[in-house]
Amino acid sequence: MNEQNISMSSWIDPYVYQTLSSITGTNVVVQTSQGSLRGPLKTVMPDHIVVEVSGNPFFIRTQEIVWVTPSQR
Repeated sequence: MNEQNISMSSWIDPYVYQTLSSITGTNVVVQTSQGSLRGPLKTVMPDHIVVEVSGNPFFIRTQEIVWVTPSQR
């Protein structure tokens, strides 16, 4: 019988996690490799964040974030 070893790894930046956790609930602009999203930062997890855009949750992997800034809107 063939046994396959599967290895998974995840990139976690504790400073990004801590900083984003401190602004949970505020409006943000998130630039990713695919474009930008604007809306309230709903959830921060070690490997992803959730930004609500027009009532829809967008789950963004931390690895894909280029920059984040608080937004007035």
